[in-house]
Formats: sequence, structure tokens, C-alpha cells
Amino acid sequence: MAMIGMTAYRRKQSRLTNPWIYSIMIGFYGGVIWSVFHWLAYVLKFTSLLPGYLADPFFRQPFLRSWWGNLTGIVFFVLFSVAAALLYWVLLGRFRGPWPGLIYGALWWAVMFYAVGPFFDMTEPAAKLGLNTLLTELSIHVLWGLFIGYSIAFEFHDEASREPLSAQ
Repeated sequence: MAMIGMTAYRRKQSRLTNPWIYSIMIGFYGGVIWSVFHWLAYVLKFTSLLPGYLADPFFRQPFLRSWWGNLTGIVFFVLFSVAAALLYWVLLGRFRGPWPGLIYGALWWAVMFYAVGPFFDMTEPAAKLGLNTLLTELSIHVLWGLFIGYSIAFEFHDEASREPLSAQ
């Protein structure tokens, strides 16, 4: 009987997730998924913003319009997403549900298009971008934030999955 209890304890311990590694993984996958969605939205002309807009301070526009520039933009967005996922874990990791992630994505959109983007010439001022671009980018950022936030919230607040097998 004691052996069964110890086995369940070991299983429970092995299912504990390191929040830092998990946040890095979620940031990586979120960056890949949503940067590809951004690239697709750019190709389909839903947005006029280059997929490599985060790399704009470091590279010239002709390069960012090329295939390698698009790939560079995806890499920059992945790195940004990893940092944003780690920041989410530190600031909002204790919250449950989808709403913190939705708000987090909307806040990043506002920061990128109304503060940081125009200041570093990554984007034009929001008034010049047009409604289609702004709404497309808002949608992508909100879904990106939802992916990061809800993935982290579900992993660390879903207590049912951490119960011993005998209790389930």
C-alpha cells in the first residue's frame, strides 16, 4: 500500500512543470504560429505592415521585403514572443481564464502601434496605417496574447490534471 502511494507521489512530482521553460516554449510556438499568420495576412493584403516590422530598426526596407527579410521578421517575432511570454508569467501568471491573455495582447498592440513602433520607426503612426491594417494587427495581437495567456493559465491552474490517478 505504501508503495502505491509513493508511486502516485512520484507521478505527481514528474508532472510539475517548470514555469520558465514552459513560458519559453509557449513563446516560441506562439511566435511561430502568429508570425506565420501575420505573414499570410500581409501576403493576402489584409495588412500593409511588413512581417519583419520588428526588425526594421536593424535592417533596410528592401531586405525586409525579400524572402530572407520575411524569415528574419518571423525570427524577430519569435524572440519577441518568448520575451513576452516570460513577462506574462512574471506579471500575470497567477490569473486564470482567457481574459488576461486577451487584454495582454491588446496592450501589446497599443504599445507597438501607438508608442514603440512609431518612436523607433518600426511602423508608421497609427493614423496613417489605415483601418484594415490596424484591425488585422489588433486581431493577430489579441489572438497571440490569448494563446500565450490561456496556455500558461491552463497549464498552471488546471488542478484536475495534477490529481493522483486514484483520485481521478
